[in-house]
Amino acid sequence: MRRFAANAWIGAVLVGGFVAIALLALIWTPADPLALNLRARFRPPGGPFLLGTDEFGRDVLSRAMAGAATSLWIATTSVGLALVLGVAAGLLAGFARGAVDRILMVANDALLAFPGILLALAVMVVAGASPTSLVLALGLAYAPSVVRVVRGAVLSLREREYVEASRVIGNGAAYTVLRHVLPNCIAPVAVLATSMLGFVLLSESALSFLGLGVPPPAPTWGNMLAAARPHLLSAPWLGLVPGSCIALTLLGFNLLGDALRDWLDPRMAP
Repeated sequence: MRRFAANAWIGAVLVGGFVAIALLALIWTPADPLALNLRARFRPPGGPFLLGTDEFGRDVLSRAMAGAATSLWIATTSVGLALVLGVAAGLLAGFARGAVDRILMVANDALLAFPGILLALAVMVVAGASPTSLVLALGLAYAPSVVRVVRGAVLSLREREYVEASRVIGNGAAYTVLRHVLPNCIAPVAVLATSMLGFVLLSESALSFLGLGVPPPAPTWGNMLAAARPHLLSAPWLGLVPGSCIALTLLGFNLLGDALRDWLDPRMAP
């Protein structure tokens, strides 16, 4: 119980701070994250630039805040897309069974054979670098994991007495699935979605680092890290700031996901 409380509090603080900074960046940043100031190039942290400036004199704090807003939008929309696709396919495969289940799971297993980041990379190469393409790529890459979780839950739930009773009294399959099966899939899907937010955030940063994410000059933590590579020895704060943001946010999502799993799993109760 103490471990659950610690994970919940630390995860909530880190994720809450990330969300608060991202929302704040939508309406205010200390400076324009895109404004160039060549006279203030490579200013170290301190004074008017709390986290220093980059090679173009742009305020690193403002760019990190704007990157948080971009990452939050991409992560939430990508996970939302993955959940919509994965839940729909998982419900259909698990409840319909037969040929529908076999066809869907063969396709799903083929997608699962590829690592999520590799599948997203392939989609981005075809679709091109843009926020919309990035959301589509990440949503498609992580949907197969949702399909597996939902299908497994549905296979267990479809044999329960209340589902049989719903069939017996004449309710259609669609009504039975939406009224009795889907609500009981929420717990495992919620745990998966919380953890997936961290994975999607890391994948988005990796793709941006490779130049396949949000195109510059729009700031993301990934392209900030990529731009910092030539200057890590002379201006280490350029890499430390976005790297720390990624690490702390991932830690928050992972801790929050662990705490949510412990809370929703009755086997973890003391």
